[in-house]
Amino acid sequence: MKILFLGAGAFAIPTLAALLRDDSPARIAAIITQPDRPAGRGRTLTPTPIGQYAAEHAPAVPLLKPADVNAPEVLAQLAGFDADAAVVIAFGQKLSPALVATVRDGRMMNLHGSLLPRWRGAGPVNAAILHGDAVTGNTVITIAPRMDAGLILTRPRTPRPITPLTTAGELHDALAADGVELVLEVLRDLPGAFARATVQDESLVTKARKLGRADARLSGSLTAAAARARIHGLTPWPGVSVNVGGLTLKLLRVMDEPAEQMRPPAAPGEATPAPDSQQPSPGGQPQALFGTLLDADAGILAMADRTRLRILEAQPAGGRAMTWAELRRGAGRTLTAGVVLSQPIDPPPSATAGA
Repeated sequence: MKILFLGAGAFAIPTLAALLRDDSPARIAAIITQPDRPAGRGRTLTPTPIGQYAAEHAPAVPLLKPADVNAPEVLAQLAGFDADAAVVIAFGQKLSPALVATVRDGRMMNLHGSLLPRWRGAGPVNAAILHGDAVTGNTVITIAPRMDAGLILTRPRTPRPITPLTTAGELHDALAADGVELVLEVLRDLPGAFARATVQDESLVTKARKLGRADARLSGSLTAAAARARIHGLTPWPGVSVNVGGLTLKLLRVMDEPAEQMRPPAAPGEATPAPDSQQPSPGGQPQALFGTLLDADAGILAMADRTRLRILEAQPAGGRAMTWAELRRGAGRTLTAGVVLSQPIDPPPSATAGA
């Protein structure tokens, strides 16, 4: 069986690696990814994760990097491979019906990192954590005109649990590994898997929008549980950073304290400032409150509604990830009880901006 493989992001690497093995149920006729793009401070042209992996591990397989995979000349090239099916994972371009038709009987499948119809869209892994889902998983679907609305080919028999300590990066990697067997299962069952495909329940659809750096802005009105979900759902990117005096910390892993472990409520004079409070910074830029350090030894913050958040791991700017105990040893004078953790407030756009 000959297949095409379309992918760009790292989420696709485990499946590509499996399909390149000698025991794979299919042979990859061509790998299609996105063009190289400028990256880093030097803006050096850099291949996608799939482009780099393919160049290193499958140099004999044709590697295509079209700017528009739906362009007529690209469609003609893909049709020339006479593939029996195609696998699409984290590709990043909309796929036209004409593209789907380049493989036999339109057997083009997509591995999506959620239990569809929940979390269609660009950020399903982040969304599952951000919204407090207890479980998640992958779904293999057909390609449809609407994003992630295809027929369901297969889903895991046992969903993957999301623990209170799971970060989006960890969940991403786990789901990428989980997806391998699902794709192989569909390929081994062609054409039967497509004949038995089922329709998604549209009444259960939720959407996961694409995230940006603005999503890393948190509010002092967040409870500990809500802050944990935001921090873990945005780790490693875009990441949540806070200022502590002159120190900038990216919060990597936290835990909302169970009720039986919470400290007594703060005394009236030690109450957490109001959510819209602002704190000055050494540079003069106003700061929005995130939380107040109650217990410096344990790394416990006072959050909204008298909830408590424990910092387990953080990363100083330009440094490595550290436990709270390691941070305290290196910045003991900064990380003391009563210190406020905050985030810079972006200034409003100028009335003459762009003039």
